[in-house]
Amino acid sequence: MSCPICGKRPPKRYCPAMGEKICAVCCGREREVTIDCPLDCSYLIAAHRYEREQREAEHGKSLPPEQYPYKDVEFSVDFVYQHWPIVAGIATAILTFQSQHRDLHDSEIFTATERLAETYRTLGTGIYYERPPEALLPAALYSEIQRFLQEFRKAEAAQTGFSSLKDSEIFQLFVFLLRMNKAESNSRPRSRAFLEFLRARFPLRASQGSGAGLVSASGEPAAQPDSPRIIIP
Repeated sequence: MSCPICGKRPPKRYCPAMGEKICAVCCGREREVTIDCPLDCSYLIAAHRYEREQREAEHGKSLPPEQYPYKDVEFSVDFVYQHWPIVAGIATAILTFQSQHRDLHDSEIFTATERLAETYRTLGTGIYYERPPEALLPAALYSEIQRFLQEFRKAEAAQTGFSSLKDSEIFQLFVFLLRMNKAESNSRPRSRAFLEFLRARFPLRASQGSGAGLVSASGEPAAQPDSPRIIIP
C-alpha cells in the first residue's frame, strides 16, 4: 500500500483532513497548501511549534521591523495592556466565528482586520469610509468583529454614561493584531498558525462556541485570560 498523494512512499501518518494515512514527506510538503489541515492535527501542531522555534532562533521573539504592517504606527506595550479587554474580545470574536466556519484561514483573518484597521484609521481623522472585504468569509468576519465593538461600546456607555474607546485607539489595536498575525502565520495559503496561536491564549467557553455572550453587562468581554500572555511585536 502506498501514499494516496504521491503513490510512492508508504503511508505512516494518519491525516484527519483526508481521513486516511499519508506519507511523512507529503504531510510536510502539502500541509496547509493542498491539504486543509484541521487545528487539532497533532502533526500540524508540532510543525507550527517547530516553525515558531525556528523564527525565534533567527529573529528573536519580535517581528523584523521591515515586516511590520503599518510600519509608521507606534504604540507602547502599556497601551496594549490597558486595552487588553478589547484585544481579548476581538480574539474571542474571531475564534467564535471560526468555530462556526471551519474553513477560515489566517489570510482571511488578515484581510478582515486590515480592512477594519483602514476603517478606523479614517474614522480617527473624522472621515467615514468603510470598505468591507469583497470575499464572503472575510466580509462576514469583518461584520462579526464590528458587532463586538458596537456591543462593547454600548455596554460601556450603559455602565459609565459614555464610551471612552476612541476610533484611533481601535485602529492601533487592529495594527497590533495584524502584526501578531504576520508574526505567527506562515506563507502557506491555508495556514491556521495564527488561529492556533489565538486558541491557545484565548480558550473559548462552551457557550461561546455557539456565538453567545461576547460582551458582559459590565462592558467587559466574556472571555479574558487571567493576564496577557502575548509578547508585543
